[in-house]
Amino acid sequence: MPARIKNPALFLPGAVEAFQALNTVSEKSGVPGRTLHLVHLRASQINGCSVCVDLHWRWAKPAGETDERLFAVAAWRDAPYFTDAERAALALAEAVTRLSDRSDPVPDAVWNEAARHYSEAELAGLVFAIATVNVYNRVNVATRQVAGEWIKSQRAAQ
Repeated sequence: MPARIKNPALFLPGAVEAFQALNTVSEKSGVPGRTLHLVHLRASQINGCSVCVDLHWRWAKPAGETDERLFAVAAWRDAPYFTDAERAALALAEAVTRLSDRSDPVPDAVWNEAARHYSEAELAGLVFAIATVNVYNRVNVATRQVAGEWIKSQRAAQ
């Protein structure tokens, strides 16, 4: 299926830089990079964003992520590969991504478990990371961006 248009961020001056700035803020929050990759991947799976699912596993690998954890992130509750802190971040990612699925979108139990593992600055970083990946997902899904196209364009530029 072809994209409806080129990536919308390419048409709007400053859009790419704004997204990058939000990513940088999250990365500097103190949340481990591997955790951020897992959160990005999980939100992208929920939203059906093939571009981001493809991208985030590729970025996670050089950061030291293992195949078994990447393959199991969709079933993180039942897989033994994740720490309690990672599980709390993944639960928060699912809640924030699925805001309309329940009357109390981010239950206190989910928030409190995340707060048990992360400082306020880290929680802020997680919330911004989750929000940012959800924006990427919505842009890519709405415009039917094609997974792997960004790899082809990077290779062509080299």
